[in-house]
Amino acid sequence: MANRAYEPLTADNTAVILVDHQIGLMTGVRDYSTGELKHNVVALAKAAKALDLPIVVTTTARDSMWGPTFPELVEALPGVEIIDRSTVNAYDDARVATAIEATSRKKLIFAGISLEVCAAFPAMTAAARGFDAYVAVDASGTFSETKRQVGLLRMQQAGVILSDYATLMVEILKDNGRPEAGAVYDALDMPWATLVGQIARAHGK
Repeated sequence: MANRAYEPLTADNTAVILVDHQIGLMTGVRDYSTGELKHNVVALAKAAKALDLPIVVTTTARDSMWGPTFPELVEALPGVEIIDRSTVNAYDDARVATAIEATSRKKLIFAGISLEVCAAFPAMTAAARGFDAYVAVDASGTFSETKRQVGLLRMQQAGVILSDYATLMVEILKDNGRPEAGAVYDALDMPWATLVGQIARAHGK
């Protein structure tokens, strides 16, 4: 893949697509603990809301095989419609494709369970359609190390940009002097950053 010039993510050019963070699928994830993965997905969703990014959420076979979206994510996104579908690739569902394209954003951040299917397939589709597709790897999860490694390789071969949820959100924040900064960092809930803040406050006394 040819190197592309760096064009930053911004609050005006980016949308977030969350695919199949469902209770049944969560039970099979082996590359992250359930608690860590839930934390990361909710943090991504809350930070995206704090930055006023469009968010598209979808499930597959919600009422049969894979169950509902896990409750903490639903709670983090009040009022956001969750589109249930039958297609394996979320982008193959006309309602999901319409919702993504209705954001009018060029850069799309995907996260999903599983990484190599639910995140990768729509991200690779988006890249093929001319979008800049990103995957927040640590807000996704999968069922074996083999699936993780081959999924990452396949996405890179297809031109998908891989990153982590916090880096993507602070890239969009851009300036720690922005009024949204406090809400974004609260949403990201990075334990080490919380500790740094506690140390700073202790020295300030």
